[in-house]
Amino acid sequence: MDISVIIVSYNTSDLTVACLKSVFASQRVSYEVFVVDNASKDGSVEAIQQNFPAVTLIANEKNRGFGAANNQALRMCSGRFVIFLNPDTTAEPESFFLMANYMDAHAEIGLAGPKVFNPDGTRQDSVSYRYPGHRYGAVDLGVLPGNIACVLGACQIASANLLHEIGGFDEDFFLYGEDQDICLRIRQRGLEIGFIDDAVIMHHGGQSERDTIPAEVVRKKFRGELLFYRKHYRPETVRKLCEKQHRRAFWRIFLIRMQMPMMLDKKKYLGKLGRYQVIFEETAASTVL
Repeated sequence: MDISVIIVSYNTSDLTVACLKSVFASQRVSYEVFVVDNASKDGSVEAIQQNFPAVTLIANEKNRGFGAANNQALRMCSGRFVIFLNPDTTAEPESFFLMANYMDAHAEIGLAGPKVFNPDGTRQDSVSYRYPGHRYGAVDLGVLPGNIACVLGACQIASANLLHEIGGFDEDFFLYGEDQDICLRIRQRGLEIGFIDDAVIMHHGGQSERDTIPAEVVRKKFRGELLFYRKHYRPETVRKLCEKQHRRAFWRIFLIRMQMPMMLDKKKYLGKLGRYQVIFEETAASTVL
C-alpha cells in the first residue's frame, strides 16, 4: 500500500462527501481511506456508510479532537505514507501520486504539504517560515534543518514509520496548533518540512467551526498558541510573550472603544474588539503572568 488517507470529520457531511469523491477519483497510487467522525450530529456517519463502502469508518461517541482522532486511524494504517486530509478539501486526481513521488525523491523531508487554493481560484497561504512567538522563542528552538517551519494542516503527507516513531499528533492540542507542533518535532529529529509545488488541493477553510461564534474560535486558536509556547519555549520566554500580548490587547481594546462612536462599520470593529478581549482574558488568566 502506497498511501493511507485519514480524514477527521465533525459536522461537515456535505463537504466530507465531496472530499471523498475527489479522493476516490483517478489516483495512480494504491491507497486506503479512513474517516474518523468526531460525534457529528448532521448525518455524516450515515452518508459515509451509504456512499463509500470502501472507507474504514471510525465513529466516535464524543468529539475527541483533531489530533487524537487522527491518531486513532494512524494505528490502523498500512500505507508507506500517511496523508492527513481535512474534510473541507478536494484533491486533484494526480495529487496523491505527485505527493508520494516527492516524498520518495526527498529522503531529507519528513513531512510535506501541497499547493493550496481557495474555492475562488486564488492561492491560499499554506507555508509558514516562523513559529508562533518566533521573535522571542527562536533562540529556544536552536538551529533546525530547512527553512520551512510548517505547512498547512489541511493536507500533509509524512512517512508512516516516522509518524509511529514520534507518536503521531500531540493529543494535548484539541484543535489548532497541532500542525505546527508536529512539524517542529519532525525538524527536531533532523528532517526538513517540504512543499510540493505540483500537487494541488482546494480548501474551503474553517468549515468545522462554521456554527461556532467567532470569539470562541479565537479562544480555541489562542489556547493552541499558548500550549505551543509552554511546550517549546522556556518559562521566561513564555512570560515575555504573554505579557506582550496582554499589553497589546489592552491598548487595542482602549483604542477601538475610543474610535467606535465615529465608525460607520461597527460590526467590523466589534469583531476586532471581541478578538482582543479574548486575548486579554487568556493572557491575564495564564499562570505564567
